[in-house]
Amino acid sequence: MLTPTKNAPQIITLGCRLNIAESEAIREIVGREMAGDRQDLIVVNSCAVTAEAVRQTRQAIRRARRDQPDARIMVTGCAAQTEPETFAAMAEVDAVIGNREKMEASHYAGMTNDLGAAEKVQVSDIMAVRETAPHMASAFAEHARAFLEVQNGCDHRCTFCIIPYGRGNSRSVPAGAVIEKARLLVDAGYKEIVLTGVDVTSYGPDLPGAPSLGLLIERILKGVPDLPRLRLSSLDSVEIDERLFDLLAHEPRMMPHLHLSLQAGDDMILKRMKRRHSRADAIRIVERLKAARPDISIGADIIAGFPTEDEAMFANSLKLVGECAIVHGHIFPYSPRTGTPAARMPQVDRAAIKERAARLRSACEAQRKDWLKSLLGSEQSVLVERNGLSGHAENFAPVRFAVPQPPSSIVRATITGLENGALIAQEAA
Repeated sequence: MLTPTKNAPQIITLGCRLNIAESEAIREIVGREMAGDRQDLIVVNSCAVTAEAVRQTRQAIRRARRDQPDARIMVTGCAAQTEPETFAAMAEVDAVIGNREKMEASHYAGMTNDLGAAEKVQVSDIMAVRETAPHMASAFAEHARAFLEVQNGCDHRCTFCIIPYGRGNSRSVPAGAVIEKARLLVDAGYKEIVLTGVDVTSYGPDLPGAPSLGLLIERILKGVPDLPRLRLSSLDSVEIDERLFDLLAHEPRMMPHLHLSLQAGDDMILKRMKRRHSRADAIRIVERLKAARPDISIGADIIAGFPTEDEAMFANSLKLVGECAIVHGHIFPYSPRTGTPAARMPQVDRAAIKERAARLRSACEAQRKDWLKSLLGSEQSVLVERNGLSGHAENFAPVRFAVPQPPSSIVRATITGLENGALIAQEAA
């Protein structure tokens, strides 16, 4: 979405929550450092997770050029990092900036509209990056909650995934910098912070003393006592240790909402994906969490049509939707990414992939609808979005208000209805 802000570059963000956080940091850094040289700048922060994400990035670039023919368009993010030549070859693009370079205002300055393809590219070796600086935004253009980057990169090499080649190896932001930024966000009025990263549960081994994600969370909660709500982005279930589990299960300021990177529900496919958990592991962690905290809601990423997946293997993934009570499903039709091992495996027919993705989405939607119905008549604590008309409950259920509420506030609301996939609420008496 194109999100212009007064006296700041325009940002088009595709992909994950980490990209959302980094887009806001880019907006702040470039807006501050390039005063007087930013009015015509559009930054496209791209995603490379699937071939479709890359296609959508190209489409967004062309649309931006049609809408603003005189603007300077600069492309950054994971797709720019992994295939800079693709975007440098586009006539609409003025510069291609790597993931390492995108937090430095100097790389956005001085670009003209007549550079050759090679001159457009400012992309260095992301694998050489060993640290993550705390480039964390202090304002968010569209969200009542703030996204705080605590980790970047990934040391794992799942056979389908191109992202490590776009983000580099895992590296963590020191806890002191995270806590300082969290305090600033709370002082700025944010009542919910979402900790983001590429592989958030791998936080810490590269820092002195090798702190865990659970320890970081404990330090945030202690160091920022006025923060009402803390939420986590996608987690690798196999890396949820007892410290983190205890926080998710029992800490009231931790939101009862967990998004798991499951990817498949068949053990052979998980092995071929080079995942580190089994089907039983996924079911077990959800059962434990539900037993300890019954109101917790589960989200998951699942890939449809991974190479070699037959109908029986797919059926195991389909059953996992119910077995793990997945109500926030992110379904990805498999697409081969050049340079990954999975791209060289026997591929599933595209029509079958599309059909399986549709069945997974249907199963997730049915599960979600039943879950939302179960919340009718309940009281929910809702963080109100900036429009004053909608928000999210602690379990991340979408809520719409019959009467406008104070933007960015937390209100107790009684759920009175369900309409078009969102709960309808009125402020509790």
